[in-house]
Amino acid sequence: SANCSPRIWERKKMAEMNSPGGSQFAKRVDPKRDNLTKEQIEFMQKVELAQWHKNMQKRRGRNVITGLAIGAIVLGIYGYTFYSVSQERFLDDLEEEAKVVQARSNSKTSVN
Repeated sequence: SANCSPRIWERKKMAEMNSPGGSQFAKRVDPKRDNLTKEQIEFMQKVELAQWHKNMQKRRGRNVITGLAIGAIVLGIYGYTFYSVSQERFLDDLEEEAKVVQARSNSKTSVN
């Protein structure tokens, strides 16, 4: 213990104090209620920040995958809509019928 740094010694001491039956478990600490040193508070903040970064990296990856999946679905629907509209020929049929009706009306007026 003499060659350990103060932080490592504090962690070992805290682990020994909180170890029921010899196994080491982290003790839940309330910073407002427990009397913690400045070093302990800084260490807790560093650990919390590291955990936050780790969780955000996982979440960011999931968000990218979800965004790409939603974008692919939207583009698929958009593309399918344009494809299906371009295949519709009912307007062409209506135009042909309109030409036939127009031709008939023109021929009737020219005969009269």
